[in-house]
Amino acid sequence: MSFSQFFINRPIFAGVIAIIITLAGLIASQVLPVAQYPEIAPPTVVINASYPGASAETLARTVAAPIEEQLSGVENLTYFSSTAATNGTLTIACTFEVGSNADKAVIDVNNRVAIALPRLPDVVRQTGVVAQKRSTDILLVISLSSNDPRYDTLYLSNYATINILDEIKRIPGVADVTIFGARDYSMRIWLNPAKMSQLGVTATDVASAISAQNYQYAAGKIGAEPAPPGQSLVYTVTARGRLEEPADFGNIVLRSSGPGGALRIRDVARIELGAVSYDAFTDLDGKPTVGIPVFLQSGANALKVSTAVRAGIERLAQTFPEGVTQIIPFDTTRFVQQSIREVIITLSEAAFLVLLVVFVFLQSWRATLIPIIAVPVSLIGAFGGLMLFGFTLNTLTLFAIVLATGIVVDDAIVVLENVERLMAEKRLSPKEAAIESMREVTGAIVAIELVLVSVFVPVAFLGGLAGKLYQQFAVTVATAVTISGVVALTLTPALCALLLKPQHIENRLFRPFNRGFAWLTGFYLASVRVTARHRVIALLVFAGILGVDALLFRTVPGGFVPPEDQGYIIGSLTLPDGATLQRTQQLGATVQKILLGHPAVEHVFVVNGFDVIAGANKTNAATIFIPLKLWDERKASADDVAKYVIAQGATLPQGTVLAFNPAAIRGLGTAGGFEVYLQDRADADPQKLYQNLLQFLSELRKRPELTAIASFYRPTSPQLYLDVDREKTVALGVPIKDVFDALQATMGVLYVNDFNKFGHTYRVQLQAEGAYRATPEDLGNVYVRSSNGGMIPVKALISMKNVVGPEQLERYNGFLAAKVLGNSAPNVSSGQAITAVEDVAAKTLPPGYTIAWTGQAFQEKRVGTQSIIAFSFAIVMV
Repeated sequence: MSFSQFFINRPIFAGVIAIIITLAGLIASQVLPVAQYPEIAPPTVVINASYPGASAETLARTVAAPIEEQLSGVENLTYFSSTAATNGTLTIACTFEVGSNADKAVIDVNNRVAIALPRLPDVVRQTGVVAQKRSTDILLVISLSSNDPRYDTLYLSNYATINILDEIKRIPGVADVTIFGARDYSMRIWLNPAKMSQLGVTATDVASAISAQNYQYAAGKIGAEPAPPGQSLVYTVTARGRLEEPADFGNIVLRSSGPGGALRIRDVARIELGAVSYDAFTDLDGKPTVGIPVFLQSGANALKVSTAVRAGIERLAQTFPEGVTQIIPFDTTRFVQQSIREVIITLSEAAFLVLLVVFVFLQSWRATLIPIIAVPVSLIGAFGGLMLFGFTLNTLTLFAIVLATGIVVDDAIVVLENVERLMAEKRLSPKEAAIESMREVTGAIVAIELVLVSVFVPVAFLGGLAGKLYQQFAVTVATAVTISGVVALTLTPALCALLLKPQHIENRLFRPFNRGFAWLTGFYLASVRVTARHRVIALLVFAGILGVDALLFRTVPGGFVPPEDQGYIIGSLTLPDGATLQRTQQLGATVQKILLGHPAVEHVFVVNGFDVIAGANKTNAATIFIPLKLWDERKASADDVAKYVIAQGATLPQGTVLAFNPAAIRGLGTAGGFEVYLQDRADADPQKLYQNLLQFLSELRKRPELTAIASFYRPTSPQLYLDVDREKTVALGVPIKDVFDALQATMGVLYVNDFNKFGHTYRVQLQAEGAYRATPEDLGNVYVRSSNGGMIPVKALISMKNVVGPEQLERYNGFLAAKVLGNSAPNVSSGQAITAVEDVAAKTLPPGYTIAWTGQAFQEKRVGTQSIIAFSFAIVMV
């Protein structure tokens, strides 16, 4: 008894196996994570450090460089980049190999940071250097707003931090929740330098008084062991240590005696519960708001997490203060839902067409019923394979199932056609024909499955990003094919024995089709006879076809991942160097009004003070997220809206307005197109780098293969250079440190210590009132104390001159660098664009300068010829 005959004699057993496979697939389809793409973005670890008041160059030299020196050699680290901004923040992004363990990467990076810590400035160590995983996958953004003046953005930001963030973070599948331009509370000591100079108080005096009087002391216990005999009670001694209210800080004593009695901080400063930073804030549709981005955890079901977050924020909204409202203006799962829906529609259409073709050719509803039953078992069962291998429901796996629809039906047709042939030619009963048929075609079916599996499975072992892309597609097809082979050997012959009839009468409805098909068959056979008689000509034609294929393969534009309309675009505003945040907000408000008038735009969400291209806070930049209406509610595509934004922005003289599609794969760069760094490996001079950058950009813009070439590196921001006369300062008995502390506490921000409120810990910071740091002449109001007690103006100890310099500095793999953005021209592949950039670099850049790819272009370069290798291997196996 053959393997298939066992199931032909026991059709119920064959049916049970099919039902088990189907149930497993159905259950898996309900619990599989849903995503746009597999988890292919490389793991990223971000190091954050803060040096309040420091310039970008100071941060790069004293903080970034010592840390980066230790990063080289970290296991699986592919590249790292750093951004130092003039607001005193440093961000170092470490990108690891695809598939690396992100938790181990964090540990490795933290160990290297610990080695560098002793070499960092004290204030940097005090504020903390943090290395943590960064999720690049923004799921959605929650927006909090209120028309009640009591609930301004400062209140809403801290309300969200205290009452919302932790609740949302606890939802399964959420990786992180943050706030755009978070305004955490800070006790702001706004100094009045004029009063301080009159009363003989320095910034160092204020900081020292706060350090001494805002401190948590341990007062001990009364009666603690060892205690004298007879001690019956133990008392814990508590005392007021850290202060909480602005009035408490105002009462801190600076001097206990003097002409007017005790001198307190409130006599020389204004104290308020303000924000730790005012560098960025957000607007939604022209109104102030607090934006809360929610990041998706790796491998989580985006649709389920989005639903859970929406339910969670709705529940929390019931306890919001009256007048506080929330909406979700930005949700990436809309595109995921649309993508999955379109693939499912395609799958349904493919299945219908396949079964229609089967019915037309078999011309029997009984015969057609067999593949109708057998094919879904294979396709649904493939979902169980996805769950077994830890895959997700994404566009690649669903497209694999679409492809498999046309493959798995062949197995059923091979068995079915042979059974019908045997019944017609040998006059066998359906059961006898099924048994005989399986003796003839079992080997062929097994061979077909082995060939198909041998084509797809090896592709899954390709390394890098390409391997991750191919893996889920290939394994899904291989799983469906394997299940199809099992079904063809078990269920299909059993169904043939049960459903087919020994006699088949031609239906008149099919006669025209049969006559046409018979004519086509005759024409084909005649063509074969002609080809057989003229073999040389046939071989020449075949060789010509191969030549045309090779030519098309070389000339047809190719790319890594095609751009798509994801339902939103990203905009970038840039004003002239030195522009204030107020000017940036004004331009942002103008752009919002323009965009809200476009029929395809649903919302406009602006992060003022943040440059999305550089990933840093800048007063002269803003980032705009532009969610569009649903695809069937608008005529304009995302590209059309982006072009509209650029065209309208060109009419605004205040600054530059750009718009672009997001990266096709989140986590591989900010925008679509390519990103490349121009590295200075020789001088590390920002000005020389800028001059070479301008020449490089000029040559790139001449290439027809390239478009939208831009760079936001501009070391032309107005700066005031102060040179301390160290000899004079020491001669007058003034510590050099006091001079810089005075400058930091007035012109910058001086972090003193912490205080507690609302169950959280916040910073105490010194800074001069805005009116006393508006012009260089205000330095005349800043004083330091000499060793003999005299007050000396800082202006007498320094010389000043106006210079230009970078508002931010980027480094790539430890070298000073400038990022260049660009895209391929229409009908030009991304690979051709990369080649064009490399050609320009080779001809243009002087010695000591080179380019380094990053993001999606870096991965495309690394993928190289892996696709060709996989394709060639498949041809060989076939």
